[in-house]
Amino acid sequence: MKLTDTALRALKPTDKVQKLSDGGGLYLHVTPTGSRLWRMAYRFAGKQKLLSFGAYPAISLRDARKLREEAKEQLAKGIDPGAEKRQAKEAVLAQKREERDTFEFVAREWFAKYEPTLSAKHAQKLRRYLENALFPVLGGKPVTQLEPSDFLQVVQPSERLGHHETAHKLMRLCGQVTRYARITGRVKYDVAAGLTEALAPVQTTHFAAVTVPDDIGLLLRDIDAYVGYTSVVYCLKILPYVFTRPSELRLAHWSEFDLKNAIWSIPASRMKMRREHVVPLAKQVLTLLKELHVYTGNGELLFPSTRALTTPISDAAPLAALRRMGYGKDTMTLHGFRAMASTRLNELGFRADVIEAQLAHKEPDTVRLAYNRAEYMEERRTLMQSWADYLDGLRDKTA
Repeated sequence: MKLTDTALRALKPTDKVQKLSDGGGLYLHVTPTGSRLWRMAYRFAGKQKLLSFGAYPAISLRDARKLREEAKEQLAKGIDPGAEKRQAKEAVLAQKREERDTFEFVAREWFAKYEPTLSAKHAQKLRRYLENALFPVLGGKPVTQLEPSDFLQVVQPSERLGHHETAHKLMRLCGQVTRYARITGRVKYDVAAGLTEALAPVQTTHFAAVTVPDDIGLLLRDIDAYVGYTSVVYCLKILPYVFTRPSELRLAHWSEFDLKNAIWSIPASRMKMRREHVVPLAKQVLTLLKELHVYTGNGELLFPSTRALTTPISDAAPLAALRRMGYGKDTMTLHGFRAMASTRLNELGFRADVIEAQLAHKEPDTVRLAYNRAEYMEERRTLMQSWADYLDGLRDKTA
């Protein structure tokens, strides 16, 4: 017996599931909780299957019958209506995903995951590249529709202005976003891969450094003779011995130092590679730290500025001191102390792996990294003390 609108409107749920048939496989599935769902039972390729049309009364009796007839027409043509419906639904969802997954949407999602691994300064720089250079051109385009020419279009203006390093940085940033899009299943291929090869190469420039032994001795004597603000003086005195990145020393806190065990532990948050770095302290450094503690030990920072104990000296302060000593930008930089140590230590015959570990350069093999950090510690202690003694020898050679 076919269903009627009158009967459906008067229908009440019971304590059991009800299946009210309308013929042709169509029936209304009524649960004890009161939900009323249109379903159609059918067979396809010898298998019993079920098709859902929606809930009553949102789908009326008339609409349900129309959907049943459409399904029967598909069956007559050898088409599985259930599979057809799923494919249509998936196509709609895919279209919505494509419209949502613009370059900007994917880039912001990638950046939110990547940002915690970055320093605040580097994160701010990447955000500025994204928002000022990439989003205005690429932001609204679905990642599935991007072509290599789109990325070249956005970076070539920088290249034409001669800003080759910026062009390469922008292209690498595009590549990070498109690789993330591929990894997360938005696209099958990374269309930005290899595009830096289409850009003019960047001419690599190295930080100026004093590396000749006699010149190193003269530089150390000049630093000893320099008269200036205490924080700047001691920062310049300590940096040659520890040869960390300048900011890693300049922002150092007293709490990071274990003077009893002669260890300085730099937290990951201040390291370029975002992992903790340990610096064994030579006897000469311990002496300098004890002297400095008299002046700044009542605060958190080793090198507070003239403005406040809670503010470190700027990166320009020790650099300006070098310039006042007569060392121009083509002769010596603060980063140059790292190049000085690397050059001389290699020439002095220390193992390259130990030198690289102490410089906190990136180790590509994370298993090897964990091994090296433990295995090299005693060698690094020996290296740091030998280096300090070597510097003292150069300072005193012609004094």
